[in-house]
Amino acid sequence: MISAPALSSPVLIDTGPLVAWFDRRDPDHAFCSRFFAAASGPLISTWPVLTEVCHLVPAEVAPRILEWVQLGGLQLAELPTAALLQVGPWMRQYADLPMDLADASLLWLAHQSGVHAIATLDRRDFGVYRLPGGQALVNVLI
Repeated sequence: MISAPALSSPVLIDTGPLVAWFDRRDPDHAFCSRFFAAASGPLISTWPVLTEVCHLVPAEVAPRILEWVQLGGLQLAELPTAALLQVGPWMRQYADLPMDLADASLLWLAHQSGVHAIATLDRRDFGVYRLPGGQALVNVLI
């Protein structure tokens, strides 16, 4: 199920939905394709997420993803060096999951931007992660 408000509001995009959408062999391809077809609000992510996506998809698919991003399909937020002061401690705090840089960058972006809607297939980890103050992100793919 896809949350209706997420279709027109800004949404943070995690690695999994992008991999599933661009890789037709992925078991979540049809589900994620429906989400991306219906989403009309800004889709926002980070360079660590894009790097992870390009690493996980078949090599011939990565250039299509980069073209889609370049055409405005995905807004990429910069992760400034100062962000590492928050990201590093979060990665230590959630080391038992573990939290990788892509996930930590999305949590940082949510904290900075105020966008708390996220499209992720990683329900377990993002169900545990909390923003400063204890607020959870809202997974629009649930």
